[in-house]
Amino acid sequence: MKRVAGTEGAHLIDEDGARILDAISSWWVITHGHRHPAIMEAIRRASETYDQIIFAEYTHAPAEELAAGLIGITPAGLKHVFYSDSGSTAVEVALKMALGFFHNIGAPRSRVCVLEHGYHGDTIGTMSAGERGVFNAAYEPLLFAVDRLPFPEPGREQQTLDTFAASCASGRVAALLIEPLVLGAGGMKIYPPAVLTELKRIAERHGSLFIADEVMTGWGRTGTRFACEQAGLTPDILCTSKGLTGGALPLAATLCTADIFDAHFSADRRRTFFHSSSYTANPIACAAALANLGIWATEAVGTRIEALAAKQRSRLRRFEGDPRFCNIRQAGTIAALDLAVPVGGYLSEVGPRLRTFFRERKLLIRPLGNVIYLMPPYCVTEADLDRAYDAIDEAASAFAAGRL
Repeated sequence: MKRVAGTEGAHLIDEDGARILDAISSWWVITHGHRHPAIMEAIRRASETYDQIIFAEYTHAPAEELAAGLIGITPAGLKHVFYSDSGSTAVEVALKMALGFFHNIGAPRSRVCVLEHGYHGDTIGTMSAGERGVFNAAYEPLLFAVDRLPFPEPGREQQTLDTFAASCASGRVAALLIEPLVLGAGGMKIYPPAVLTELKRIAERHGSLFIADEVMTGWGRTGTRFACEQAGLTPDILCTSKGLTGGALPLAATLCTADIFDAHFSADRRRTFFHSSSYTANPIACAAALANLGIWATEAVGTRIEALAAKQRSRLRRFEGDPRFCNIRQAGTIAALDLAVPVGGYLSEVGPRLRTFFRERKLLIRPLGNVIYLMPPYCVTEADLDRAYDAIDEAASAFAAGRL
């Protein structure tokens, strides 16, 4: 295993000085590129004034300014911000908010609906809401039950909607927790905005909350700053992390509507939202996130995203009709295709071999089993994309010839 000695733009630099294309944004966190100057400078400046500060009884300017900024750019209607430190904790917070809301208004509900193949994190609550399998089998005794909706495969979207409506009709569903438009770790599964819009309508009709897990899909990955924008909806709760700081530092935020906040705001301490972590609203991380907001406000980020999406689209065309691949798909800057293998899925034996193949070619590409995907930083060049797609082509040929 090579040691990384530095990072720059769309690349990792190893101890031998070799430049490795970070084609998956270091697990989907790096948006503008590694060590964006504005974010690095904000971190330096903040570290001259702050380190960690308890976020109870005291507050600080970076957290206050960031909260105001997030409310200004997220879907209208989200009014309050709760900070944590990872995507998993952001979703865990959202689940607790949802159940706490119904408990505090005197109409307790305990069921959560999720999409099959979903992934929401590795805490107990988020594992419970995610797909069950070998990765969490050892913890099964700790996991709570959820209502799983079938993934809206093309032509079978109505089955998803009908199943959700039937679950809601029980009157027990507190919330739908969903990755909007793209299920990431579940295999880069993509579904249309119209499904998301209708799921929100069903939730509203039955008084259930809608939680958008935008940890991966946020900050431009699907083509808009937040995937929910494409469905024209405001979730009751929105979770964001990863690209929140441009990927430079760990930070997460869970945003909610005034109704959810008000249900927890009381002189009666039994209604308190009891959740915290030592590093809540770390001021240096908040400063990095503020710099990220500044980049979105002052640089042509939207233009870069549109250009990257177009580049991905044009390069995927080379594989259309290619029997070595199936299910070629794209959502904004995310491109994915499945290598045709006898046994697919996350645990497909071809996955580790593909990783080794790409690593030998100085490419950080980590397929999800036989699902090959590219999710590079927005600064990636045409030449680097060509190198990645040429390697995908070469890998498929090697597999077909029995050399991989």
